[in-house]
Amino acid sequence: MQPLSVTPFQEESAHAIVAPTLESNPPQPRDPEEDLLCIAKTFAYLRESGWYWGSITASEAKQQLQKMPEGTFLVRNSTHPSYLFTLSVKTNRGPTNVRIEYADSKFRLDSNCLSKPRILAFPDVVSLIQHYVLSCMVESKTDAHYPPPVSSPPMKKEIAALAVHLKLIRPHNRKNSAPSLQHLCRLQINRSTVETDLLPLPKRMKDYLKQYPFQL
Repeated sequence: MQPLSVTPFQEESAHAIVAPTLESNPPQPRDPEEDLLCIAKTFAYLRESGWYWGSITASEAKQQLQKMPEGTFLVRNSTHPSYLFTLSVKTNRGPTNVRIEYADSKFRLDSNCLSKPRILAFPDVVSLIQHYVLSCMVESKTDAHYPPPVSSPPMKKEIAALAVHLKLIRPHNRKNSAPSLQHLCRLQINRSTVETDLLPLPKRMKDYLKQYPFQL
């Protein structure tokens, strides 16, 4: 996975104000109920995950991640009024924060305008995080078979130095919130198959699997 040009930030900072531009075809008004359902589903998934820390500050997230291995991450509420969530992750430069943008019933990592079209969007935050975790797993396996080149062109080095290489490896679960045995079994089942409806299980167990259809 190539380094993403996401926008790390200090929690108290804000984006520069950009003058509005006139659009020939203004967007159609959205149904607010659709947004409410999407956000409610995301909150439900995050609460089940065990690595959603709620309303902690950037300083508290940094304290939690400071001594953790690179790639350890958590999701918390954003203190910026224009965002719902923030991804806090331990990088090779130390803990950093990346806001999670919400628009049109989709979530994506906050990024600069030039790279925004290349940043994937997802129906919920857990799907977003899972995508990058699985991408890093594939990248690690590829690197094991194909070592990186000895040198790279100066321009690529410059781009790599400016980008934040988000290596998401392991979630950092909340303290005093150890996952239940049922949840651990659910994760293992989800890692084994995506067709849980075909498993010879009682309906109650299938409904439980559907409450959190993820691998982490």
